[in-house]
Amino acid sequence: MQTTRFLKAFWALTKPYWVSKERRVGLILLATVIGLTLMGVWLEVQFNTWNRDFYSTFETKNQTEFFYQLGTFTLLAVIFIVNGVYRQYFRQMLMIEWRSWMTERFLAAWMQDRAYYRLQLLDKGTDNPDQRIADDLNIFVDLTLSLALGLLSAVVTLVSFVAILWSISGALTLFGVTVPGYMVWVALVYAIVGTWLTHVIGRPLIRIGFEQQRYEANFRFSLVRLRENTEGVALYRGEAAELTNLRAGFRDVITIWWTKMVKTKQLGWFQSFYGQVAIIFPFLVASPRFFSGAMPLGGIFQIASAFGQVQSALSWFVDAYTSFANWKATVDRLTGFAESLERVHQLKTEGERAEGAGESLSLAGLSIDLPQGKPLLAATSIELKRGEDVLVSGPSGAGKSTLFRALAGIWPYWKGRISLPKGARLLFLPQKPYLPIGVLKNAVAYPEEASRYAETDLKAALNAVGLPQLAEDLGRSENWAQVLSGGEQQRLAFARALLNKPDWLFLDEATASLPEDAQDALYRVLEEKLPRTTLVSIGHRASLASHHQRRLEWRGSGLAAVT
Repeated sequence: MQTTRFLKAFWALTKPYWVSKERRVGLILLATVIGLTLMGVWLEVQFNTWNRDFYSTFETKNQTEFFYQLGTFTLLAVIFIVNGVYRQYFRQMLMIEWRSWMTERFLAAWMQDRAYYRLQLLDKGTDNPDQRIADDLNIFVDLTLSLALGLLSAVVTLVSFVAILWSISGALTLFGVTVPGYMVWVALVYAIVGTWLTHVIGRPLIRIGFEQQRYEANFRFSLVRLRENTEGVALYRGEAAELTNLRAGFRDVITIWWTKMVKTKQLGWFQSFYGQVAIIFPFLVASPRFFSGAMPLGGIFQIASAFGQVQSALSWFVDAYTSFANWKATVDRLTGFAESLERVHQLKTEGERAEGAGESLSLAGLSIDLPQGKPLLAATSIELKRGEDVLVSGPSGAGKSTLFRALAGIWPYWKGRISLPKGARLLFLPQKPYLPIGVLKNAVAYPEEASRYAETDLKAALNAVGLPQLAEDLGRSENWAQVLSGGEQQRLAFARALLNKPDWLFLDEATASLPEDAQDALYRVLEEKLPRTTLVSIGHRASLASHHQRRLEWRGSGLAAVT
């Protein structure tokens, strides 16, 4: 049952590319790689025949034939080398095509319906989506192609060499019973026993591989998070606490590595023993016929080569087990991620958010809950009129920011109706602005393209909000979240508002990092530069009231007007 479910999930992950409109190049490359793989098997068959003819020249002491066989080997070797190089080259091209398509698909699904945000609310078990897109997709494509082509090669090799091995191994009489093509049966039994023992020994590696990828991703994320919050950690003098957390994360990585090493060592002991025995085993089994005179010297080398090919094909699972375990863990992570994204896309709010007929923003019976079901806001009906600036206040944690999230359409846990002004453009400024890494003008224009604005407009916006020192650095590239102070980041967010010119501007404690005089100055800039923009602010400072005509206060689980 679990195997069937896994195969269905794997097919759901694999199929979309091969039925998409972009599949043409992939199919051509796949056909090329398969053709070169089959050619590789054909070359192995030719080498097997060459083994017989070449070693027979020593038995017959035929020097002319010896040099002829050397020439044959040289030709086969050149073809073999060219085949191997281009098979690898075209396989990598196919990897690039397939991975590019899958990455685009997962990125689009991650961004669609703001799944990147809602995923942390709905399914906290889906850890490190960045690692699943960046690393797991690469591993999935690489191992899927490697294992699939390896299996194809093994099957074709088996079919090709079973016939050869059957014809040259002859029959063996054992305890009065004659066994035709006995070397085929010996290879089959040898491989079946080896495959079963490999699975028994190596099965835990699938779970270990899954955990290893998770711990590695968690540790890497902790390092990135420290890098992004260096100032906060430094001001708190939190080095000891951070070092403790990082050591704990790395300890998980090392622990799982030791677990993997122990299990890999156990599997390695068996695989090494299995492989070494396979070298001498065909000579041992074929020796009775050679010593009886029923087989020439070249024949025993041919039969050893053929047995090795059959045994290797039958033992494909043994040799590929470690890769298979990593592949299985990767597929589980990707299918789990895909299923979580699907659940997020199917998550629908019970409320209705739509444009109304007028210019007001109205809430009718709006109630908001936490993901666990705890209510934040009881059913509330309020109308916010165009041109009437509103201040929303209340205790921390009451749900003010979540109200803005519901208005923005990113919070799914609410009921009632939100009627938006018809055709109005809304812009939300959070307390901590998001600043993309890169050129400053892109950070100022975000989320729009910087090319949409004239450079003079970008400079004017920065000057207006008190950032003249940045106006001449628009082409400079930095990690601006680390370069700029909290107050400078909030000023930059106001510059975005001036460029965007929204009809409604929602400010969620957007001046909390600034002194009151700077706050007043920024609000006066908004009033002067954006006279037609309606402001809705969340804040705790009493001085904010002078910039708003109306005030709403959070009381308990309700929102009421303050006169």
